[in-house]
Parts: sequence; C-alpha cells; structure tokens
Amino acid sequence: MTRAARSIRSAAAAAVGLSLLAVPAPTVAHTAEDRDTAKRPTAGPILVGHRGAGGTAPENTVAAFRDGRASGADFIEIDVQLSADGVPFLFHDDTPARTTNVEDVFPDRAADPVTSFTWAELQQLDAGSYFDERFVGERIPHLDDVAAVATRTTGVYIEVKSPWNSPGIEEVVASELRTDPAWRKLVEVGKVQVIGFDEASNRRFAALAPDVQLQQLTWMLPGPEVLAEWATYVDSVGANYRGLTAEEVARVKEAGLAMSVYTVNSPEDVRSVADLGVDAVTTDFPIQNSRYLRGLPVFPGAALEISGAVNNPAGDDVRPGAGEFVTLRNASGSAVDVSGYFLRDAANNILRVGEGYVLQPGAELRVHTGPGTNSSSAYFNGLAASVLNNTGDSLGLWTPDLRLVDVYAN
Repeated sequence: MTRAARSIRSAAAAAVGLSLLAVPAPTVAHTAEDRDTAKRPTAGPILVGHRGAGGTAPENTVAAFRDGRASGADFIEIDVQLSADGVPFLFHDDTPARTTNVEDVFPDRAADPVTSFTWAELQQLDAGSYFDERFVGERIPHLDDVAAVATRTTGVYIEVKSPWNSPGIEEVVASELRTDPAWRKLVEVGKVQVIGFDEASNRRFAALAPDVQLQQLTWMLPGPEVLAEWATYVDSVGANYRGLTAEEVARVKEAGLAMSVYTVNSPEDVRSVADLGVDAVTTDFPIQNSRYLRGLPVFPGAALEISGAVNNPAGDDVRPGAGEFVTLRNASGSAVDVSGYFLRDAANNILRVGEGYVLQPGAELRVHTGPGTNSSSAYFNGLAASVLNNTGDSLGLWTPDLRLVDVYAN
C-alpha cells in the first residue's frame, strides 16, 4: 500500500487537504454583521497562510503567525533552517540581507549564508523593521515558537528550506515533532504537514516520520510516472498556480495525491484555482482571502483599487517617461486623495504615490517605477532598476496609515 493510500484511510487526512473542507470562522470580526456571518462558514479549499501572513506582517515572525491564526486559516506555513550550532530557526532566504538589519549588526556578513550564524547571533537581528516600524523588535523565531501559536484550528505547514545548507535538518524536525509536547499534540490531530522541494530530503523525512503528512513541492507538475513515484513517499503535491489546468489537477488526484497550490494572493485567483478543484491554497493574505471564501467584504469601505499593471513593457523596464507601471483607479463615487498611498510586492519592493494627487471618480493614475516627468495621470518613483517580476507579480495597495485596500496579481 502506498503512503498516500494509508493517509487517505487515516483520520488526519481530511485535515490536511485530501478533501474540501469548511473554512473556519475567524477569531476577529469587525462588526456585528460580520460576526454573525462568520458563524456560517462556506465550503472551500483549505487555506494556508504563507510564511504566517507575509502580506500583512513581516514574514516568518510571531507577528505574522498571529495574523495567520486570526484569519481563521486552516494552516500557517513556515520555513525552517538550522543555525551554525544546530538550532532550528524560521527564515526563508539563504542570506539575511532582505528581511533583517544584518548590515547594521554584522556589516561584513550581510551576504553570508544565514545558516552560518549561531542562534545567539541570529537573535541579535531585527526581523520586523524592514516591513514597518510597528514591527521593530520582532526576532527570528525558533521552530517551537510557531507551535505555541498554532491551535487545533490553525495548524502548521513546515517547509524544510534549502536542506543542503542544513545537514541533518530532517532528523532535527522529526525529533521535535516526536518529543515536544506541543508539536506532538498537533501531529496527533493532523495539524502538521512537512513540505519541501528537495526529493531526497523528503524521502529522508518520510523514513524518519512516516506518520507525519508530507508534501512534495514543485514548480511545474510532472507526468504520471513521476507522480506515481512521489505517491510512494508523500501525501500531496504543491505547485505554482500560474498556468495550472483542471486536467493537471485531475492527474495528481488520479495518483492518489492531494493538490495544493502556491502563492495565490488575489481573491479572483483564489476563486479560479478553487474552481479547478484544488484541495489547498497558500496565500500571503489569509485574512483577506478567508473573508472572501466566507462571502464577506474583502476590503470594507475601500475606494481605490489596482486596475492593472505592465510588468514587461517594450524596451527598458525603467525607460525615462515610460517603462513598467501599476495603474490605480478610483472605484468610488467621491474624490480620493491618494497622496502617500504605496504598493508593496512579496519581496517588499515599494512604489509610492507622491503628494498632491486627488483622483476623481473613475479616474486612473499610473505609478511608474523609473524616472519621468510627473503629471496628473502619472507619477514616477525615479528608481534605477525594475521591481515588478516580468512573469507575473502580486501587489498590495496600502494607505499612508497602513490600511490594506486591495490585492492584485497578474
């Protein structure tokens, strides 16, 4: 019997994505109407908060884990690596530069592998201020810190990140899940799943912890022969949602595997992949997409929206007066002062709107990355390099007082 077949027969299987489940009510509701509606969940795919809730808080921090839990997501996803002295810590990148103040604390080590730092050194880094000053003081968490946030409602996807940089990490994670009381309780109720891109690492973990749900991550789905081989040691497959077809989803399920997709940020795309029959959806914005799946207003009272983006224009992406841009539109019936609004992508690239921009109802504003002459319909950030991914990107639109008003993906 394959690993997947054993899992389908287990009580834990339904909790990790082998069938569509009702999305649980959130722990936070904003109005009495919201609270009443939140008690009536609707069916939909399992929702997984990416890096906690990396769209609304600094990724892989306790603040992001709490946002993910508050959203009512079924799981929050984290990335685990080993420090130089063998401590399992939560961090995505291979180097600390993008999301910490390493250049201030260890000026000569910003480009060093994050796994070359000891646990004590990692604890000297600020992992929150890059996102916003509200998160100054957020630290790189220990693996066990997320178990303290997780519940029987909101479990954990543990991604074994870059295992070649953390020799022995499979044994460390398996041991924590087996011996730590908080982790053991989560495993017993099917609220832990280990995921990873590296097949050899996944096979090692499968041998060490056969009772823990396991997912093979991939960029593109392989053919039936490879899926059949994967089904001997994993329970599910996680793939990039872009370009995914219903036929591919069916092929995964025919192999006895559950189908998970990442990283789906706009509500429109969540709807599209749900229509394909996927079992689980990972998103940077679990708060907003949980509301969407429950039929609640995603951005109550929002007047502005992202109506489009040109990621890969002809010629230089930052050609003066042209190049890449994002279009904002006033979707309300009143004028909106958009001065100070800003766009943030998943890599924390920022595009801002300057002062003095008031959009009339239905009016649009192009927010350019590169240099140019500002006008009533275009604002230029004057950056020297492009920030939008040519193959597609997701963006959040924020007000100056840090209220998220739209999420867009192309």
